[in-house]
Amino acid sequence: MAPPLELHTLEAAANWYVRLNAGTPNDALLSSWQDWLGQNPANARAWARVEKVQAQMGRLPVEVALPTLAGVRARRRAVLKTLALLLAAGASGWVAHDSAPAQALFAGVRTGKGERRRIELADGSQLQVNTDSALDIDYDDQQRLLRLHRGEISVQTASDPRGRPFIVQTAEGRVLALGTRFCVRSDDGVSRVSVQQHAVEIRTHGQPQQALRLDAGQSVRFDHQYMALVSAAAPGADAWTQGMLTVIEWRLADFVAELRRYRSGVVRCAEAVADLRLSGAFPVDDTDTLLENLGAALPVKVRYLTRYWISIEAA
Repeated sequence: MAPPLELHTLEAAANWYVRLNAGTPNDALLSSWQDWLGQNPANARAWARVEKVQAQMGRLPVEVALPTLAGVRARRRAVLKTLALLLAAGASGWVAHDSAPAQALFAGVRTGKGERRRIELADGSQLQVNTDSALDIDYDDQQRLLRLHRGEISVQTASDPRGRPFIVQTAEGRVLALGTRFCVRSDDGVSRVSVQQHAVEIRTHGQPQQALRLDAGQSVRFDHQYMALVSAAAPGADAWTQGMLTVIEWRLADFVAELRRYRSGVVRCAEAVADLRLSGAFPVDDTDTLLENLGAALPVKVRYLTRYWISIEAA
């Protein structure tokens, strides 16, 4: 059995992670990192733990997702946060994102990165759960309630002989189905709703007295207090239910941000290609093939630093 990793080795791995992720790494930095990996088997084991945590979480501390780190203090905070996660992974074999709500951690229905689930509910309603999502199903004599803690769902409601309302509740508000098919997504303090059939009624938690009716073909974003203007639902808003990501004239940086929801590890987009525009339908069930084909659609190359660390750069 290999000896336990020493603290200074894990801290070095955390520091390398932050340095490599603070911007697009140049060849000199990559060469130095690879030299460090080869200096000692313990270094390679420490880096394997970094990749393990990436595979479980999809990313490490949020600070290092920024294009740059503002100053030594910010870098040190990111290193310490990464180090804490690496230590936790070694102690328990499992690590949870420290900002994830407790409800999501213990939710009755959860999906991992790249996983989707289809569920028939007790009343015959059809529920589809997208990648990296967590919710609870709470049916009682008064209502049919889905508590969406994180992620995205698609619902096709069935009529209820007892006349119970069908409600999806997020951290930002409540969505009442009016005999309908619709999608709800909640992340980063914002909920998004798009309606495919019939209509829904939406109320924010901050202003429950104000209701918005959203009809088929429409979508809206809202936070705890306010709703944005109603807009037309994006084409293919529910394409994920068929394993596809449909985009029309998306910035590459926005496309990559969406792709991260479906793929474990780090996927970075260099600033030089961030504003390239992309349209098409892409299979989210096979992100390796998706990335391989990206170079055929745009003047970019996909560089694999490791299996869980990918950089998209100018060709």
